[in-house]
Amino acid sequence: MNNYTNLEDILNRKDELRRQLDQEGHTLAEEWASLIKPQKASTKGEFIANLISNGIVAFDAFMLVRKVMNQYSSFFGKKRRR
Repeated sequence: MNNYTNLEDILNRKDELRRQLDQEGHTLAEEWASLIKPQKASTKGEFIANLISNGIVAFDAFMLVRKVMNQYSSFFGKKRRR
C-alpha cells in the first residue's frame, strides 16, 4: 500500500495509473481489432463458409435487436397501446 505524503505524490501516482490504463487500452484495442478483422479465404469452400457464417451472425444480431426493442420498447420512446 502506498503512503502519500503530499499532493505531488498523488499527482505522480495518478499520472502513472493513467499511463498504465492507456497502455492496457491500446493493447485491448489491438486484440479486439485482430478478433473482428475479416479473415481471407484461401479456397472457394472457405469463402462460402465465411459467407454463410457472416449471414448467420447478421441474422442473429437482427433478431436480438428486434427482441430487445419489443421487450423494452418503453426505453426507446415507443409507447404500447393496450
